[in-house]
Amino acid sequence: MLTIGAALTLIPFVWMILTSLQPAATTLSIPTSWLPHSLNWVNYLHIWQAAPFARYCLNSLLVTLTTTLGQLLTSILAAFAFTHLQFYGRHSLFDLLLVLMLVPGELLLIPNFITLAQFHWINTYAALIVPWLVSILMVVTLHQAFLAQPKTLYYAARLDGASDWQFLWHILVPTNWPVITAVTLLQVIGSWNAFMWPLIVTNDETLRTLPVGLMAFTTEQGTNYPLLMAATVCVIFPLILLYLVLQKYLVLGILPAHLKG
Repeated sequence: MLTIGAALTLIPFVWMILTSLQPAATTLSIPTSWLPHSLNWVNYLHIWQAAPFARYCLNSLLVTLTTTLGQLLTSILAAFAFTHLQFYGRHSLFDLLLVLMLVPGELLLIPNFITLAQFHWINTYAALIVPWLVSILMVVTLHQAFLAQPKTLYYAARLDGASDWQFLWHILVPTNWPVITAVTLLQVIGSWNAFMWPLIVTNDETLRTLPVGLMAFTTEQGTNYPLLMAATVCVIFPLILLYLVLQKYLVLGILPAHLKG
């Protein structure tokens, strides 16, 4: 049953790849032809000519890398502070973060847009990057992972002369590397596929990311499905490759972490 379910899940991807290899004249034929009469690999060349696709790729890469690194840094530091540092209101502040996770992201679109407009950041890279340098979900996830580590490990490191900074980067982070890799992969996927926010805060075509750039293949005359599917394949392929490379760490990050030795 799992094999059948996996095969059904792959059907949209197979249809996408086959459609990307068909000429536009036969794409909407009835009945629909699944197998192309000829492999038109030229569609993958045309997408770079029909739109500034290279610019879209560069923007998506810049935004994804910057937001991911920013979230990693802020989340690791915040999770460590909530786990091992003693300060007034620590538990109340963490409970407030949990409550904020219940707020739908759609409700924050208008307030965030107004705030960025007052900063004159609309249609800039700052609007695409700065609001996403912090992730409450990543903070909570890493906090739970850090909390699972025995306190004696922290006390032993302090007795050996290690500072909080050294304990964090030399012991705590390497020990929880699978969990960090898992949340990083989820963030990369979310940032790479983001559509609504880049669409709202950018007007210039040179600032658009890949998901927004796919709209270039839909015009008033209709949708060029072969080019659209070819562009979609190019958008999805890096994520599939990244997932296959980091699949082992993603599985380990989901399983309970245990110390060895």
